Amino acid sequence: MVQTDQAVPIWQDASANQTFRIGMVVGEASGDILGAGLMRGLRRWFPGAVFEGVGGPRMIAEGFNSLFAQDRLAVMGLVEPLARLPELLSMRRQLRHHFLQQKPAVFIGIDSPDFNLDLELALRRGGIKTVHYVSPSVWAWRQGRIKKIAQAVDLMLTLLPFEASFYEERGVLVVYVGHPLADDIPLQPDPAAAIERLDINSVTHGKKIVALLPGSRAGEVARMGPIFWAVADYVNQRQKHVVFLVPSANSARHEQLQQQLKNLPAKLPIHLIEGRSHQVMEAADVVVMASGTTTLEAMLFKRPMIIAYKLTALSFWLLSRLIKVKFIGLPNLLAGKSLVPEFIQDRATPVAIGDALLNYLNNPSHTKKLLEAFDGLHRKLRQDADVQAAAAVARLIGTAPGG
Repeated sequence: MVQTDQAVPIWQDASANQTFRIGMVVGEASGDILGAGLMRGLRRWFPGAVFEGVGGPRMIAEGFNSLFAQDRLAVMGLVEPLARLPELLSMRRQLRHHFLQQKPAVFIGIDSPDFNLDLELALRRGGIKTVHYVSPSVWAWRQGRIKKIAQAVDLMLTLLPFEASFYEERGVLVVYVGHPLADDIPLQPDPAAAIERLDINSVTHGKKIVALLPGSRAGEVARMGPIFWAVADYVNQRQKHVVFLVPSANSARHEQLQQQLKNLPAKLPIHLIEGRSHQVMEAADVVVMASGTTTLEAMLFKRPMIIAYKLTALSFWLLSRLIKVKFIGLPNLLAGKSLVPEFIQDRATPVAIGDALLNYLNNPSHTKKLLEAFDGLHRKLRQDADVQAAAAVARLIGTAPGG
């Protein structure tokens, strides 16, 4: 693994006759956050660098020259990317032409592997150093992609330590940089302050708080929402003095959740909160959530959690034959063992999830070792990712424009 010890800048300014360029392409809002942090880190090494490609508002605020609107790459699902395919292919061709004509010292693709890996492959073949930041889930499924990754990138930057081990074993140059969320979220949570910021003392005073997070996509909320409301009903019938908080991921999900919740019995103490999922998780005694990055966030906030997920029957049948890992929750993946319960597909029932939730609420002493494990994982992920990633890129490209 490449070492990333801090050092003095290796190059101070662009010459009068040559612009020191760093190319970057991000396709999601999460990539925009990573890109902005990486730009700040890289300026410690290359103060006069020009950053260009595709970036979001945070990167643009840092001085990034975005050749296309970042949200044109933010497509998800199966149908929308196919409908947008001509536009996406045209963007990639234009970016390839631009960077081959005005070669950057390095090109960094941030996440969005379906778009970036092909672009990285073409640029690397054109003599440009390439970096991919945020590993695709190649360790979990479609492991054959490692061959393409090895051809496309000079350096892989991973957020999680087990990802780096996967690449090392297969001879791909890799640096584990840590996770920016672990840098941003304090080691010691403050539930009382979170309750105060949410202004929910009147509904939570003297009660246990359970956060319910059924997902950020319409399909997830459609499948998981009714299960989670049934969990709330099951627990409410068996234990009083429990309140349920539901943060919405965005305005569209807020409306969807409102429609689901308005048909529930008024007696259920469920409160919908627009956004502010971090504060809701920090305030909670237990978090029940659909799988995803939120499992990492809950772990970093040191919250006991239950992970539940359900796919359509066809999707589950297909994925169950492709997935190569035992767990889907990031706390369990990081620990390499079952730290928190996972209820997947047919096991994701209100009774099973509700009993696990009641076990947390009625046996708080059982969570002490769990929270100690979460703290250890948090410290392992807390590596100052922006600085580590920038140092790794600087070492790759050398001491002067053009490497």
